[in-house]
Amino acid sequence: MALPPTVSGAKRLLGHTAEFLRDPDGLIRRGLAEHGTIFSVRLPGRPGVVLLGPDHARFMFAETDKRLSIKDAYPFFLHMFGKAYFLAEPEEYRRQREILLPQFSGKHIAGHLDLMERKATQFIDDLPDHGEFDLVEAFGPLIIDITAGSFLGENVPEKLDGFFDVFRRFSEGMDPVLPGWVPAPHLVRSHRARDRLRKLAKGLLKERRENPLAEPDFLQTLATAVYADTNEPVPDDVLVAMAIMLVWVGHETTVGHLSWAVIDLLKHQLELKKVTAEVENAQTVDMKNLRRFEYLDRALHETERLHPVTNGVVRKAVEPIEHAGYTIPKGAVVVLHPGHSHRLGDVFPRPDEFLPERFKDEPKKKHALYGFGGGFHRCLGENFAYTEMKVIMTRLLQRLDLELIDTDPKPEPGQANNWPQSPCRVRYQKKSVS
Repeated sequence: MALPPTVSGAKRLLGHTAEFLRDPDGLIRRGLAEHGTIFSVRLPGRPGVVLLGPDHARFMFAETDKRLSIKDAYPFFLHMFGKAYFLAEPEEYRRQREILLPQFSGKHIAGHLDLMERKATQFIDDLPDHGEFDLVEAFGPLIIDITAGSFLGENVPEKLDGFFDVFRRFSEGMDPVLPGWVPAPHLVRSHRARDRLRKLAKGLLKERRENPLAEPDFLQTLATAVYADTNEPVPDDVLVAMAIMLVWVGHETTVGHLSWAVIDLLKHQLELKKVTAEVENAQTVDMKNLRRFEYLDRALHETERLHPVTNGVVRKAVEPIEHAGYTIPKGAVVVLHPGHSHRLGDVFPRPDEFLPERFKDEPKKKHALYGFGGGFHRCLGENFAYTEMKVIMTRLLQRLDLELIDTDPKPEPGQANNWPQSPCRVRYQKKSVS
């Protein structure tokens, strides 16, 4: 069997590399138009195979940790996190996942509600009575404050000067082209930020072991973690990497998702009125109330459909694979693209429209969303992120009248996470309190 058909436009030496890095959305749109939901792109030294839609997604997730490797697909993360979590061997990943999984149960997420609400309320209280702010610039520090507070302790940002800026410099290391050892300025900045974060995390673990809490929190769970199969302590370098990864992933995904959610609702006033009516009288944001906010939940999922933060779910073939009448060769990079998978008309009718009610009519269609990955490696923090966004959206809509200044924000170009490109400003007026 042959390789899936190749999309047009490849250059003689670099193939599709430059376009894949500069405008992956345009490249994949062209491939879909030319060949349908499976096609190839030419990358240096190996082909890339692009998959779109739920049938191909089921194949990818079923083959992960078998003939498709997740850890080999993200080598550029190794210099940021080391061989921890999904970057570890599959068996080690499972051992680490067993430690974290209980911490993302509904009971434990509910334990973070008070912090989420206090931080959201503080954010609004600190605003003048009226003005404007950029969604990404404003939500970035708020989200990382909540995430770091939930996973590492509420006062953690005070222990490191410029905590938010350190994480942003650390994020510059997410470069799929240059090896981590190249002394490029952005990678040097990332490594310096990484070292500061590692030092902070090691100190936090040591401090918590010396001063355990009567009621253990997430940090204490990490500090005292042992492998379930051997009862041996988890090495500190693994715990440090897990701690940094949790805060980083929680920030990277949620800032973009929340910003797009506000944009989507402000561009669709009827849906905004429905969500506002649903949340406006909630005095508390406990789990019971959040479960009642069904329209808000559907609106957030519709934003995930239209604006998935991740540009691609990536695997690497470790042996030749026959799939859908083609051969995926050993070494090929296999990419499931959520953005175009979510806009296939035969899966989601009227795919370019913001229609939260589609998930009321067909709730199982949420399973065809891949903004948080899928299969065994689906993001453990998905429910945490949705809870966090619901809390923040509830308080924002209760207390602020909002209006888009930049009426048609575009996604960040290239391979960066799919955040709205700044400026993406809103004008606000605090509501009078009756």
